[in-house]
Amino acid sequence: MSQLRHDWTLAEVNALFALPFNDLMFRAQLVHRANFTANEVQVSTLLSIKTGACAEDCKYCPQSGHYNTGLERERLLEVEKVLTQAKAAKEQGASRFCMGAAWSNPKQRDMPYIMEMIQGVKGMGLETCMTLGKLTADQAQELAGAGLDYYNHNLDTSPEFYGEIITTRTYQDRLDTLSHVRDAGMKVCCGGIVGMGESANDRSALLRQIANLPEHPESVPINMLVKVAGTPLENVDDLDGFEFIRTIAVARIMLPKSHVRLSAGRSRMNEQMQALCFMAGANSIFYGDKLLTTENPEANADMQLFAKLGLKPEQRGDVSDEAHEAAMAQAIQEQLEPSLFHAAV
Repeated sequence: MSQLRHDWTLAEVNALFALPFNDLMFRAQLVHRANFTANEVQVSTLLSIKTGACAEDCKYCPQSGHYNTGLERERLLEVEKVLTQAKAAKEQGASRFCMGAAWSNPKQRDMPYIMEMIQGVKGMGLETCMTLGKLTADQAQELAGAGLDYYNHNLDTSPEFYGEIITTRTYQDRLDTLSHVRDAGMKVCCGGIVGMGESANDRSALLRQIANLPEHPESVPINMLVKVAGTPLENVDDLDGFEFIRTIAVARIMLPKSHVRLSAGRSRMNEQMQALCFMAGANSIFYGDKLLTTENPEANADMQLFAKLGLKPEQRGDVSDEAHEAAMAQAIQEQLEPSLFHAAV
């Protein structure tokens, strides 16, 4: 049930997707319970530390400099502002703080500030994660030396469909960055986006590519496309909700010891769909009002859903259960008792 495999065939993955829905969910839940505490969800907060004007042409991305989406360009945030946001995230129950920059790759002039951010966030007792684009081997070593825990670099889609989405960076570029991150001793966060007009076979091929990496990523974000006006994918057909849930379940089965993150697109999901995703084995979320530049369910709404489902934040070994429980309980109480606050003016 918990065997780690790196030799999946496309036919095997397609066979998982083809299982009756209840059978697939049952199998995914068995794998989940064999490897994780059943009702715990790892909670992360994501902050955009540099927004817009990215040189890449990813067709889904409002931060690409190739498209006019109305997004204002911003320079790299000051270290102090980043640390203020990290402190607030920890107080709201996050255990990991993720920082994303709209770069094709980080420039050396920015690295000292990046180092300060990593060290400052780690000093608060939070896990650190960054997504900065392509990395050289030396840059990966620098980030690891500063204490970065996770590096996020998604494969986005299947190798076969990739050229329909991105032309400014090759699939091998992405695989090389993942290799540099591993060689530097950091943990890997690597997933993809579904609902971009890809075929069912492409979704299977994406998960096969991730599961057949030399080491499974510790974290696997599964993103539902957020359609943004001005991007080439703004009018793509919606992916069926059950197909998205199946993708979560198949990821859980193929990557039994990885955290499967219910990531972008949650703002379009009702509570029932999110509950089915958790049942399918999702056990990580981004928590807060935004994912870089797109909407995310409000933090208090997440906490209310956790309360309804009997879920609680996953604990780090160096953070007490009481601290997390107190943060969650306080936010739920604030949402339920609006009389405690002044009306907005």
